[in-house]
Amino acid sequence: MIHVEHAVKTFAGGQQAVHALRDVSLHVAQGDIYGIVGFSGAGKSTLLRLVNGLEKPDSGTVTVAGQELGKLNKRELLKLRRKIGMVFQQFNLLEGKTVFHNVALPLELAGMKKEEIRKRVREVLAFVELEEKQDAYVSQLSGGQKQRVGIARALATSPDILLCDEATSALDPQTTEAILRLLQKVNREMGVTILLITHQMQVIQMICNKVAVMEEGKVVEEGSVLEVFGTPRAEVTRRFVRTVINDRIPEKFLAVVRAEQRNQQVELLKFIGDQVQEPLIAQLCRTEGLEVNILGATIQEMQGSVMSVFILQLIGEEALVAAAEKKIDAAGALRERLVWDA
Repeated sequence: MIHVEHAVKTFAGGQQAVHALRDVSLHVAQGDIYGIVGFSGAGKSTLLRLVNGLEKPDSGTVTVAGQELGKLNKRELLKLRRKIGMVFQQFNLLEGKTVFHNVALPLELAGMKKEEIRKRVREVLAFVELEEKQDAYVSQLSGGQKQRVGIARALATSPDILLCDEATSALDPQTTEAILRLLQKVNREMGVTILLITHQMQVIQMICNKVAVMEEGKVVEEGSVLEVFGTPRAEVTRRFVRTVINDRIPEKFLAVVRAEQRNQQVELLKFIGDQVQEPLIAQLCRTEGLEVNILGATIQEMQGSVMSVFILQLIGEEALVAAAEKKIDAAGALRERLVWDA
């Protein structure tokens, strides 16, 4: 549905050029909820502007719905944009106009007949559960209601793709969750492919099936949400994952553990999906001569599955600890040593 191949984009910035995108490639399949996460300045917004044709890459190609944007004339690009909806962080609504007028605006610009506009506006307002607010002015709405209006406006033209630019960053946590559930509904019931950018890993965790992590204009890591959360490779990815799954042990506690004069290992274990139901830790505890101390544990739901994270202290003879590690690996759990022998 969306293919970005080796995109490069540089902006003039006074004495020094700004390299917004550095050889970025990205593939979003039809039906994906694809998240792009990164800190400010990572290049996320520039990439989104390439996808909707507001910017052109200095080199590389951007193909949307089978059409390479660089080869389209203005009329063809305008026609394609009608199949791409946009949802913004600050809503971008006309505050002095009614909800109905805001949602109807793109249909009016497309030249649709008034009766057809009324019918379509009612349909999308019902979908976002705001039909009773159609005559209210935008200035009278809450932030969550404004974003629902923004989503309804984006859906009015029956798009195939929805681009979300930090769509929940201006909302409180409870409203954020409600908006994310609505976006899932859009994807599931309307079949709309969603590409969203965010700096919140919780957003990725809640609704995305795939994610790309950007840093300094590059995609440093990408894959399924379970893959990236389970085995983050880049340091920036590990920092983002820790905002959702805190797998760090306080340094003061680590110093105490390291100072203990006995054979031990501290292990980070991640169980995904059906692995969660396996009684592996109970089996380890029954190993004679091996002590198993649970230092921390958490469970997270993502991508329709579950990930459990345990931090275990394995205490015992070297051979027993090695055998326990082998058993963990054989069970398919993801394992990482956090502390070497004291």
